[in-house]
Amino acid sequence: MNFGNFGFTEMLMLLVIVLVLFGARRVPEIGASIGKGIREFKRNISDVDRQIREPEPDIRSDRLSASRSDVAEASRDDETRPEPKRLMN
Repeated sequence: MNFGNFGFTEMLMLLVIVLVLFGARRVPEIGASIGKGIREFKRNISDVDRQIREPEPDIRSDRLSASRSDVAEASRDDETRPEPKRLMN
């Protein structure tokens, strides 16, 4: 197992320093939180990759047709509404 310039002795020293700084109870919690962060990062990366490879269907056209019908209904409502009373002359 080669980690660049880190040998077994350097890894062991690093582990001892981490144990002294954080204590034996906190090290598993820190490892779990780092693991959760890495999993969430990988999941988000795969979601973005999937969205790039498989684009979603064009929902915009559905929105446009719905908004056009809403505009048509609103214009019909404007035609049937009476003009509001003016409070000041």
